[in-house]
Amino acid sequence: IPAFFVSSSVGSGQLLKGSAQRMATISEEIREKIDGAEMVLVGLGEEFQCPECARKLPEYEKGKEALQKAGYLWMVPAWDDYCGRKAKSDVCMVLGKFADILAEKNYFVVSVAMNDYIVKTPWRPGRLVMPCGGSRKLQCRGKCNEEPVILSADDSLLLEEIMEDLYRGEFMPEKAGGFGKCKSCNTSMVLNNIYAENYNENGYLEQWNLYMKWLQGTLNRRVTVLELGVGMRFPSVIRFPFEKVAYFNRKAQFYRINEKLYHLTEELKEIGQGISQNAIDCLRNL
Repeated sequence: IPAFFVSSSVGSGQLLKGSAQRMATISEEIREKIDGAEMVLVGLGEEFQCPECARKLPEYEKGKEALQKAGYLWMVPAWDDYCGRKAKSDVCMVLGKFADILAEKNYFVVSVAMNDYIVKTPWRPGRLVMPCGGSRKLQCRGKCNEEPVILSADDSLLLEEIMEDLYRGEFMPEKAGGFGKCKSCNTSMVLNNIYAENYNENGYLEQWNLYMKWLQGTLNRRVTVLELGVGMRFPSVIRFPFEKVAYFNRKAQFYRINEKLYHLTEELKEIGQGISQNAIDCLRNL
């Protein structure tokens, strides 16, 4: 593997900043590349984890700190979702519009963001994988390898109640223990995501295997690679592998869209563009 796949992406590349008119031109270009592509690979990153409007709520940081102090970080994805709804975020609408644009294409979406609205977006069935988990499944808190299970209706109601308490500044850890026990080892259940002490990756592996098979079909195809709002927290999931896909497929077109980490490697400057813009704002213009 070339060395640039295991180091920070800080090459020259084509870095695009500028006026609203320039951004509109870039959005039009991306639409054209999507329309002309045989396959579209999409990565959703940290900019989608919690919308800016939610982070600005005075309750948001207080709630996150309360979860951290209590040792319940595995509830952060649910908290992000809840605050996004409270702030009336339009990310659901933006992603829904994006899914419509992709509807007729052969695409796959990889997300390191763990929000429920990503799951609810009407992607084509089987074309989304979330390796970091989320707030839709429960797993054993211990090291038991029991398969994660989808939240029941009662579990979902309890989770919403806990979020409402947290928003009022009344987080009660005892409620968070109400998701039942593992049927194999009788350990309490927690949300199945990377914040869990013993994250059970079985929750996403089936979809990951489908993604790996899909990737095999990208070679020598016209592929548009869209890396949207992806930072350096999990570079081995999206950032480096997406660079690899583009590098080994000279028919690919690569777009890295990020407010700060938009730099490209030297090897991708011929087929790539680094765009200094919030990825959610960019999708609004498509």
